[in-house]
Amino acid sequence: MSSQPLILNPDDAGFGVYVHWPFCAQKCPYCDFNSHVRHKGWDEARFLAAYKQELAHTAELIGKREVSSIFIGGGTPSLMQPQTVAGILDAIAGLWSVRSGAEITIEANPNSVEAERFRGYRSAGVNRVSLGVQSLRDEQLKALGRLHSVAEAKTAIGIAAQTFDRFSFDLIYARPGQTPEQWRRELAEALALGSRHLSLYQLTIEPETAFEKLHAAGKLAMPDAELAAELYDITQEMTDAAGLRQYEISNHAAPGEESRHNILYWRYAEYAGVGPGAHGRVIVGGQRRATSTERNPEGWAARVEGAGYGLVADDALGRDEEADEMLLMGLRMADGLDLARLAQLGGVAIQPETIARLRDEGLLDVLPPGREGFGEGLDEIRACLAPGLGSATGTSQGNRGGGRIRVTRAGRIVLNEVVLALSRAFVSGASTMAQDARWTSASEASIERA
Repeated sequence: MSSQPLILNPDDAGFGVYVHWPFCAQKCPYCDFNSHVRHKGWDEARFLAAYKQELAHTAELIGKREVSSIFIGGGTPSLMQPQTVAGILDAIAGLWSVRSGAEITIEANPNSVEAERFRGYRSAGVNRVSLGVQSLRDEQLKALGRLHSVAEAKTAIGIAAQTFDRFSFDLIYARPGQTPEQWRRELAEALALGSRHLSLYQLTIEPETAFEKLHAAGKLAMPDAELAAELYDITQEMTDAAGLRQYEISNHAAPGEESRHNILYWRYAEYAGVGPGAHGRVIVGGQRRATSTERNPEGWAARVEGAGYGLVADDALGRDEEADEMLLMGLRMADGLDLARLAQLGGVAIQPETIARLRDEGLLDVLPPGREGFGEGLDEIRACLAPGLGSATGTSQGNRGGGRIRVTRAGRIVLNEVVLALSRAFVSGASTMAQDARWTSASEASIERA
């Protein structure tokens, strides 16, 4: 598969399929994903049949689409047999057309990586793998509840590099007791392993996890805000120096190596969610709908066998809800949010006074029309990331003067607060055009003062 950037334009943000595999060999203490341990195993043939049936129901619901990306996540999808993966991918290709060069990713844990199995995934059509390494320190892997060793992780990375055109791996930092110098050494080792994409996440305490219980009992001390910020800065400094630019808060890649499927989420495009506990955003009759399926694996399979699908929620989203979701997702990206698209899909503008205030506080960058390439790193990533900002399309088509906003380094640290302030400053209805004009004027003046 080619690793050339996938250029997206505003009228074709892409359509993705997310397939959730719910089983793991062990539940990690920090994980709040829909994952389940079945020591006696599972009926893989039964689940494959259910995936095919739910995919068929989804295709009947939404109609024809061209698939630009497929992501098989979990759970631990690398516990699946290659023929099961092949069956799922063949079903997708039989229901929709699959774009030439589409990105097809599978997640894998290092302890379940075998060269023969990876070759089987490749033969099935997978062209990218994402490895859940999480740490390059054996004692930290044990603390995180991981079953693999550092040696197994490095072996898995080597197999991935030999088997697939593109691969990525995850690390978790800001762990209890971790010092800046320790993280520098570990990240340097990770960068030396040659991946052109890294997902680097700060450890967070998620509800209803084992770590939450330990933290509440005072048995798990997390880094304070100052130390966490220092570790974050080290991450940006070292990845940038290695040519892996931050294109999303926790993701870093060489040009053209960005996760196209995840960009589809952050760009608020359409995607189908299939499998136990999967979420989707599909458009039916011009209306965006939020879907979710039964979380219990066996319960999901039984629902599909009985009704043809495992949905437990299928809700039409109002334009205000679409605007909130687009804002939250878009501001995770390094090149930010296209305000014209926000107005088009969500029917809102943002009060220029609020944007100017956040900009003056150092939390936002504002990029007026014609200045979309202004600022740190945008020229390098614009071709890969933003619908309408690729070299094939120039600036955003149909832009009514909205420009873009993006969070700064300081803004990323308090992203939720920035999103809340902007959401509260939405202006809807007929006043949108006037608000766009006021914002353009205010933001131009703001930049000239900088």
